Amino acid sequence: MSALDGRVVAIAGATGGLGPAVARALAAHGATLALTDVDAAKLDALAAELALPAERVDVRTVDLLDPDATAAWAAALVERFGTVAGLAHLVGGWRGGEPLPSAPLEDWTLLHDLLVRTVQHTSRAFAGPLLDSGHGRFVLVSSKQAQAPTFTNAAYGAAKAAAEAWTLALADGFAQQEADDPRRATANVVVVDAIATAAMVEGKADSAYRTFADADDIAAAIAYVLGDGASAMNGQRLQLHGGTRR
Repeated sequence: MSALDGRVVAIAGATGGLGPAVARALAAHGATLALTDVDAAKLDALAAELALPAERVDVRTVDLLDPDATAAWAAALVERFGTVAGLAHLVGGWRGGEPLPSAPLEDWTLLHDLLVRTVQHTSRAFAGPLLDSGHGRFVLVSSKQAQAPTFTNAAYGAAKAAAEAWTLALADGFAQQEADDPRRATANVVVVDAIATAAMVEGKADSAYRTFADADDIAAAIAYVLGDGASAMNGQRLQLHGGTRR
């Protein structure tokens, strides 16, 4: 059996820069996938690429900025599958590059919605199902900017820090609610510098991409955190940045 056989894992932001790699990795580990994003055509293309049997995939466009729609998504998955064992939160976005005094505060509004509100809504909607599953896993992908913000990325760093704090608070709640077995549900953060795909770095081994985390490596880390091997890991930041590329 594969590590995630029979487990339903929801992927928020499934068609973004990291989503397809994560979906492929989780499918290879035997997971049943619940994919969501805002672009139906991209979702359908990803589902077609994965070629999973119908009973192992669920595809829906969901507005994760709408708490009711997010809650309805979680409820629909529980109704269909009976349980949801994991949620990988991959919703991303970036605005930055300007010094803090002149950076438009509208960037904060956009990033707060994308990087904080969506985490709030998914965590609240899925907390119950994850606990009920007996081995629930919530995984957030974050950035080193959350802990080491730069002068030209203040809004991005602040939004990532808020999303991390929210996730770690969820981890604390899981630990408190499961006093008899604190490993039953977990929430953790996977931290990267930036995400590199094969197309980005091909022929550029000496470029700035050398500190970026490979999308497939990040996907492998997420698959590990979602599995039983990481059952004692809760409220942790798994850092995947700072090294040199192979």
